[in-house]
Amino acid sequence: MAELTPEFLAMGLVWLVAFLFSTTVHEASHALAAWKLGDPTAYLGGQVTLNPLPHVQREPIGMLAVPILSYLFTPGWMMGWASAPYDPWWADRHPRRAAWMALAGPASNLLLLTGTGLLIRLGTAAGFLAAPASVTFTHVVEGAAGGPGAVAPVLSILFTLNLLLLVFNLLPLPPLDGSGALPLVLPERVALRFQEFMRQPTWSLLGIFVAWKVIGEIFFPIFLFAVNLLYPGLRYR
Repeated sequence: MAELTPEFLAMGLVWLVAFLFSTTVHEASHALAAWKLGDPTAYLGGQVTLNPLPHVQREPIGMLAVPILSYLFTPGWMMGWASAPYDPWWADRHPRRAAWMALAGPASNLLLLTGTGLLIRLGTAAGFLAAPASVTFTHVVEGAAGGPGAVAPVLSILFTLNLLLLVFNLLPLPPLDGSGALPLVLPERVALRFQEFMRQPTWSLLGIFVAWKVIGEIFFPIFLFAVNLLYPGLRYR
């Protein structure tokens, strides 16, 4: 367990706020897409909202307990999960609609990632943010001399976290969103059988295990690629 210094706790608060915000937007996007595509389950459950409270009430362990514990015991990092309910009968009747609903969550993280990147570029152009000499997951940008230093870690964590949520959720493994999007490229009969397969708890647990193993191997190169796109001309390694 890390030493509970004021700096460590302050960074943990930034992580938690960024995590709650990003996962709330992710799940609200799933809920909104499902509602618009004909499944009101999440809407009736109060999930079509940017208020994090209904999402936390649905998944208190995944959205509070695990993120806080993971930060304390794996210093500098935070993990967790959230979910939005849907009607499996609706998904079986409309597999392509369900696939678009699955993609809505990662799409929201792509928008947040892009928006954060634009804020970083605007901040560096205005001179109150600067590209760092080297990058880490929590140090994508730094405050320039005389700039608001507290902004840089917030933007850094939002950038990294939403990139992670985007990449992780697009892995084509159950129960992640990438597997839910497969009906867009599979024949309908195959897609229906695959959806039944994905709902089995055993395969979902195995999928999560494999996904965490895979993301550990692929995320850092993707992170470096994204940062080098953010700062054209600089070659971070």
